[in-house]
Amino acid sequence: MKERVDAGDKMALMHLTIIPLGTGSASVGEYVAEIQVALQESGFSYTLTDMGTTIEGGSKELLVLAAQLSELPFKKGVQRVVTQISLDDRRDKKVELGDKIKSVARRLP
Repeated sequence: MKERVDAGDKMALMHLTIIPLGTGSASVGEYVAEIQVALQESGFSYTLTDMGTTIEGGSKELLVLAAQLSELPFKKGVQRVVTQISLDDRRDKKVELGDKIKSVARRLP
């Protein structure tokens, strides 16, 4: 049986997509940029993708961060925000951004 990672070492990955609705425009780039600035200031490691942002950290801290980030469009006057969260909380080993991509790449011919 594998040894469980110490609570201080466990990391999770969260994929977060925040969608402001009713902005009067199909573009949401200004909202995404504001969220990215907040992430830069947060100290969390993250990667922006075309469909959302993947963030690395402890699961509890990530969920708190998601709530804080989903508030940002409301502060700009948006009346409705859809926040999609996918959380991969792995307890058997430490995971980091890019680990899944490397794992798949090792298996490719």
